[in-house]
Amino acid sequence: MKEGIKNVKIHAIVLILVVVSEFIGIHSFKIGPGTLVLLPMLYALIIGSLMGPKFLKVVKQKDMVDAGSLVGVTLMLLMARYGTLVGPNLPAIIKSGPALILQEFGNLATLMLGIPLAVFLGLKREAIGAAHSVAREPNVALIGDIYGLDGPEGQGVMGVYICGTVFGTIFYGLMATTAAAYLPISPKALAMASGVGSASMMTASVGSLSAMFPDIAGELQALGAASNMLSGLDGLYMSLWMALPMSEWLYRVTYKAKYGTAPERFVRKGDE
Repeated sequence: MKEGIKNVKIHAIVLILVVVSEFIGIHSFKIGPGTLVLLPMLYALIIGSLMGPKFLKVVKQKDMVDAGSLVGVTLMLLMARYGTLVGPNLPAIIKSGPALILQEFGNLATLMLGIPLAVFLGLKREAIGAAHSVAREPNVALIGDIYGLDGPEGQGVMGVYICGTVFGTIFYGLMATTAAAYLPISPKALAMASGVGSASMMTASVGSLSAMFPDIAGELQALGAASNMLSGLDGLYMSLWMALPMSEWLYRVTYKAKYGTAPERFVRKGDE
């Protein structure tokens, strides 16, 4: 992190990206009854991706590593901003309390769909890391601590983490507006569902919903932030005590259904 703080180059590039992205602004496009919202975050993501060593070569590998070390700090600032939205909307959040708590169990649907699909697509133990959660920073750390990041489970969680970093904000923004337009679901429920433990994904989803429903934008942002905070607090324990045991069990069942034999034994760190 110290190297990232001292790297003046990446700070200058970030400032330029922010100014350019904000100058482009928010653009909305009507798609049937729904709205496709393009946020400045999307522009910054695309332009920043093009600056890498594979394309324009504006930044080097070291610059990318330094920038990556500062992601946690920047997300803290973002969550502090959302924390200021929770206070004024606390009565509405308390009223929605049971829904906020119960929606955490909805995160288990990730593995119920993801594990069988991953196995039938050809993944083996990689499916455990890839599909037990949305694979954000706490989940990467959990898999690394239990299985090790060098093993197949670690490769699975890192693959989904990278895909989520690159495509997650785009997908969440589009999914939220599409669901709001075509499904009989309250935008408040969608805002709660946006809080899966990823600040960037939640921001993209709630930002798109706020553009569609500007009259309740503050309440949507507060519900999304509260839900995301709860996911960050209990999501790790949910993964440890429920998601991973369920993932291992479902993997065994699905593997045997496809290959007709039991899978190899799971090897955890510390096992002989």
